[in-house]
Amino acid sequence: MQRSSLAALVAIAGLVAACTVEQTRSPDTSEASAMGEKTPSLSRYTVEQDHAPIKGIVAQNVPDAEVRPDPILPLGNGSPYVIDGLSYTVLKEYENYSAQGIASWYGAKFSGHRTSNGELYDLYKPSAAHKSLPIPSFARVTNLENGKSIVVRVNDRGPFHEDRLIDLSYAAAVKLGYMEKGTARVEVEVIPVPGVQDRRDPIYGDYRFLQMGAFGDEALAAALRAELEPLLSAPVFVSPVDIGGRMLYRVRVGPVDDARHLVAVQQILDERGYQPGQPLP
Repeated sequence: MQRSSLAALVAIAGLVAACTVEQTRSPDTSEASAMGEKTPSLSRYTVEQDHAPIKGIVAQNVPDAEVRPDPILPLGNGSPYVIDGLSYTVLKEYENYSAQGIASWYGAKFSGHRTSNGELYDLYKPSAAHKSLPIPSFARVTNLENGKSIVVRVNDRGPFHEDRLIDLSYAAAVKLGYMEKGTARVEVEVIPVPGVQDRRDPIYGDYRFLQMGAFGDEALAAALRAELEPLLSAPVFVSPVDIGGRMLYRVRVGPVDDARHLVAVQQILDERGYQPGQPLP
């Protein structure tokens, strides 16, 4: 199977606008700076204005983010960082963080593009962008106008507007009841997660694997494995798992020798257009 065919199967499809809202995310140059990357092409996003997806979601179908001790890695946590001439600092002591301010949301324009820690933005997940909270971290966001709340996972930087405190995903904005309005006054309270401080490794700690995808079709998993094996100096394998009676075939890379090897493998994958998920122990 051709590389392009597999990519088409696992990539997030482009979404047609159902409505147009004010753009709340930073421009490409700002996002690149927050990630510590070179400035990307201005053609990175296919549309100028952000918008809701054509496939909507209802509030009751938006879950809270799963709170877990994700390691705080260097990517996305460079501090201080400069956006449009202004300097921002990532908080080292943040467990008692609580603030009130204006929340906006971002949607289909950014769907499938990388967040500040290299993950792919999924507008249907309960995530958020914040200027100073470590990535990733977890927070409860409460809409002060109606009392609705949601737990989100902060995995991006922004919004870089003086009057904005936090940018929520499209799904989180639906859950809080302000998606159509565009903004709302909210309270953001960090949820402390035991064990996170022990996982502030300068590179990647004990993470030795990368997951490249999970497929319901074993043949697709095998095809991706065959594509990756000639490119990498680390093993590539298919790991089957039973999820509620349904078999999934996970394609994984590793184990790697050490943290530097892991970074090198990630770089090769990125250069070839593959998009690995978060490192695994």
